[in-house]
Amino acid sequence: MQGPFMFFGKSVAAALVGVCLALPVSAQDVTLRLHHFLPMTDSVPREGLVPWAETVEEQSGGRIAIEFYPSMMLGGAPANLFDQARDGVVDLAWTVLGYTPGRFPKSEVFEMPFLVTNAEDTSRAFQRFVQEHAMDEFAGVKLIAVHTHGPGIFHSRDPITALEDIEGMKIRGGSRVISAMLADLGAEPIGMPVPEVPEALLRGTINAATIPWQVTLALRTSEIVGHHTEFAGDHGLYTQTFAFVMNRDAYDRLPDDLRAVIDANTGIEWAGRFGAANDADDVVARAAAVAAGNTIVTLGADETERWRAAAQVTIDNWFAETEAAGIDGRGLYVRAVELVDEESGS
Repeated sequence: MQGPFMFFGKSVAAALVGVCLALPVSAQDVTLRLHHFLPMTDSVPREGLVPWAETVEEQSGGRIAIEFYPSMMLGGAPANLFDQARDGVVDLAWTVLGYTPGRFPKSEVFEMPFLVTNAEDTSRAFQRFVQEHAMDEFAGVKLIAVHTHGPGIFHSRDPITALEDIEGMKIRGGSRVISAMLADLGAEPIGMPVPEVPEALLRGTINAATIPWQVTLALRTSEIVGHHTEFAGDHGLYTQTFAFVMNRDAYDRLPDDLRAVIDANTGIEWAGRFGAANDADDVVARAAAVAAGNTIVTLGADETERWRAAAQVTIDNWFAETEAAGIDGRGLYVRAVELVDEESGS
């Protein structure tokens, strides 16, 4: 977000980067600035980014230090984070891929309806998928890890107990694909980054939001709305995709032994750890909603199947879009399903 969190202008940040990059990197300490849009109390920074930074600092013998800049403290909007890392405005960034529509067309497959199981297994599957099929989408950066959140659900002012209940309802969608899915299901999607959700719910700009349980802790969503809707079965309604990336020049300028530290903390194990952090807080957040006296509806198998059938339009449309762009979306989807099943033990 911008406003009070914009402590540094883009020009100042760019100038600071220029000074830092002008300094040679040898055996001296290296400070890397990590920018993201969440408060540090959220599970991703608390249980993912901070442990990653502590591990890197320890394995480097203290020669690498990580500085955290949460809640968009270095300016810009969440949608700018990937470019900030790519362009060297910051050294490291964690962001939502769906905030830049159309930029990661192959990675989008993990946002397809009813693909996600839990965050840890789906994140490991997503990391494997990117390494197999989508590394070109991250060519401008050093990719540390990708991951997903757990099953996304509805958090609403009024109860959602059947597909018809969302007809015409204004619902927050977190990405192009998720908004398309909401429209296909009959809702009126309103796209916005997740930090904007609480105010939008309070003002009535939206009547419901699609977010995972985990995010409701930082956003205090369960204090704003009183109804939550989950789905039957092993697969959730949707998930979003995230990437933790490093500026390529900042990585390349490290001496070999420090690059090795970064490399040792890149890939599937950290993808799984980021996912596991989401899973753990999903449990905590759901319990908090129960303790608050909120209503939690779990749709039955037959009703869930109705939603699956209605959401198939979203998948079919994505196949057509990717085919038009010269991408074998159908083949990517089949592989994504295989990887999720493998990691989930299905």
